[in-house]
Amino acid sequence: MNVRPVGCRPSWLIGGALFVVASCVLVLVLGQANIPRGAVLVEAFDRLTPGTVESGLNPIQKSIVWSLRMPRIVLGLLVGAALATAGATYQGVFRNPLADPYLLGVAAGGGFGATIAFVNDWGDGRGIFDGVQLAAFVGALASVALTWFMGFVGSRERGATTLILAGVAVAAFFTALQTYLQQRNTEDIREIYVWFLGGLTTEGWGEVLLALPLTVVCIAALALSGRTLDVLTVGDDEARMLGMPVGIARLLLVVLASLLTATAVAVSGLISFVGLIVPHTVRMLFGSSYRIVVPMSIIFGGAFLVLCDLAARTLGTASEIPIGVVTAFFGAPFFVMILRTTATR
Repeated sequence: MNVRPVGCRPSWLIGGALFVVASCVLVLVLGQANIPRGAVLVEAFDRLTPGTVESGLNPIQKSIVWSLRMPRIVLGLLVGAALATAGATYQGVFRNPLADPYLLGVAAGGGFGATIAFVNDWGDGRGIFDGVQLAAFVGALASVALTWFMGFVGSRERGATTLILAGVAVAAFFTALQTYLQQRNTEDIREIYVWFLGGLTTEGWGEVLLALPLTVVCIAALALSGRTLDVLTVGDDEARMLGMPVGIARLLLVVLASLLTATAVAVSGLISFVGLIVPHTVRMLFGSSYRIVVPMSIIFGGAFLVLCDLAARTLGTASEIPIGVVTAFFGAPFFVMILRTTATR
């Protein structure tokens, strides 16, 4: 195994930031609307700087750029960074390379909450403080709370394996409830199904404003938790010998990662594999220390999802492809590769 220096090198951060900027520029200028790409760049330069350069775009074209494309890019950065950071955190907390942000039942709980909202006509999942978003957020957190209670009931502190098994049970429970509701409300199945496949469809900046505060706070906290994750990966007994309160540390990390995942689910539906692909790619490129993995996952998670959203918007002929389909297309082979690698060790 190659031993790499602990901590992100400035060149890595700069390179990652340039990759994010390049991805955002690419997504901004490309789309189904026939808008001159050079004019879009001039418009972006004029809006983001105190310049007075006129892009030549008409009001409708400017509205497409700033009310549709730009909010979607920022939302993609937030959701991608959230899922990748949560995935990296779960992999460290549970010492499981196949862990992802939905490990503790967040997807099933969020899906159940969204299903309740759809069948009761609480909203359509768009805008700010929509009923579907709120129900999905509450359902996702409720599933994590139930998983944590089941994993620790009757014992003050248990290992990561118990929590994982509890997450499987809770996910099965919420999935059963969700399926029951769908069968009783078949007229809403299509709408629910589209939401489950995930998407970054926005109606302005509402979803961004909803997700931004909690996402930034949780990501910042987890970015500073690399050393704690590194200690947890050596094992609970060894971590206690080093003076770490394992139970409290695991609880705080799981809470932060779950809040990130619940927020992402609330504004974008269920987007799979981002939290699995990105941390592993970062680990292969830059090293296994979480003082490297977490910050680089933040950067590359956002860029990855923005590029996947570009593919979802432009590859479809008649309509947009759900972004969950695109991430699954890349994620399923990647998952098999990880599984084969871990099985041969």
